[in-house]
Amino acid sequence: MKNKISSLSILFPVYKDSKTIEILIKKSIALCEELSLDYELIIVDDCCPEKSGVIAKEYMKSNKQIKLITHNVNKGYGESIKSGLKICSKDWILQTDGDNQYDIYDFKKMSDIVHNYDCIITFRYKKIYSSLRIFISWVYNKLIQLLFKSSFRDISTGLRLIKKDALKDIEITSQNAFVGAEIAIKLMLKGYQVGEMGISTYPREFGTSTIITIKNIISTIKDIIKVRKEIFR
Repeated sequence: MKNKISSLSILFPVYKDSKTIEILIKKSIALCEELSLDYELIIVDDCCPEKSGVIAKEYMKSNKQIKLITHNVNKGYGESIKSGLKICSKDWILQTDGDNQYDIYDFKKMSDIVHNYDCIITFRYKKIYSSLRIFISWVYNKLIQLLFKSSFRDISTGLRLIKKDALKDIEITSQNAFVGAEIAIKLMLKGYQVGEMGISTYPREFGTSTIITIKNIISTIKDIIKVRKEIFR
């Protein structure tokens, strides 16, 4: 395949992901070496109680392309993404989640269409979660479509490709799971081309998700209200 991106930061936060961080590091390195990319891996340890940062530090000894950010207190998903974005130095940023539910090799498909876009977000063809989580996701996406006049189907899916220079034009304020939606919406409103690509995801093999909790739902709602007021004031 002829790759259209030569410089890539791969960013992912980890919390309760000690069972998957090593898998994701190996996959990321293999992908970048296969495509001969100028790359870096940005890992954000959000005060992981399972010491995921220790595993990352072991890989850093033999690979200078790996960078680790450590939060001394748990700051949440949005703050972790913002911490990572601040130090990304490559032309494009591939952001994913640390639980290995997304196929990092979908970057190849993104690269095939990236010439049309400044940001590519993904939507899941099939959601392999509990009925409650699928319902919450459906309500969430319908709410975003209504409040922000958006047509995106699955705006906060945890795999996205972003042109680094485009981020200079927006301020990201979300502290929680709304951060991915905020990036897509604000880039779109600034005139950048934001596209969607369908993907398949894998069942979570280790641990449980920390996204769907009452605390995080309330925090996400607050972020939605805050960003909407900011945009439409």
